Amino acid sequence: MAALLVAALAAGALLLLTPGPPRLRATSAAPRGHGPVLLTAGAAATVSVLAHGSTAGLVLPLLGLALTVAVVRAVSARRRDRAATDVRHRVVDLCDALRSELAAGQTPAAALDRAAVEWPLVAPAARAARAGGDVVASFRSLAAAPGGDALRVVAGAWQVAHRTGHGLADTLARVAADLRAGERTRRIVGGELASARATARLLAALPGLALVLGSGAGADPLRFLLGQPRGLACLVGGLAAGYAGLVWIEAIARDIERHG
Repeated sequence: MAALLVAALAAGALLLLTPGPPRLRATSAAPRGHGPVLLTAGAAATVSVLAHGSTAGLVLPLLGLALTVAVVRAVSARRRDRAATDVRHRVVDLCDALRSELAAGQTPAAALDRAAVEWPLVAPAARAARAGGDVVASFRSLAAAPGGDALRVVAGAWQVAHRTGHGLADTLARVAADLRAGERTRRIVGGELASARATARLLAALPGLALVLGSGAGADPLRFLLGQPRGLACLVGGLAAGYAGLVWIEAIARDIERHG
């Protein structure tokens, strides 16, 4: 029983420590370098337990390790979301700034140069414009940043204006208006999803409340959960199910936000 439990915990820890998809790794704003530290901590806990022969001594450090990874991933996801929102807002500001400069008589290259002073992310596109390079390709490569999908729209507007000779200022004004409308829709969808997310988090916290109530009623649930193999199995299974539920709800919410 103990061996099976240890194997299950090790598999769960490895799953949690497995890096995400390449696209997310490339654009993540989360700090790097915590994976080796967590793996070292897990290995040290395993060696310590094997030396002392205590199953609980292995389970608890691994649970702490898994919870730490979950928290780090949640914080990283929040940072990515904030970074993506900031980029989307800056794209709208970029369109407004370019339109204003073009309306004042500046050339597209000069307008993009001035915009790059405020937002260094578009500096490669500004350099391409100065050198007569492919500005559209530069914008599309910058669109790989979190929230930078709107830069593909800017690239399309730039390409259409370059090929047809149509006023770039008017095109960017329409792009900015569409992006603002999309951001309003995103905020509405996010508000509707907030209640579902809050409900999922509340349900995930209810077992902790049940433990407190059980202890207050004279029972000792922690002794069962932490002191017996069956209790440890229940604890690990419950935490895994709760975490899987939160991940599932978050995945559904993010899919709705992407396609909303």
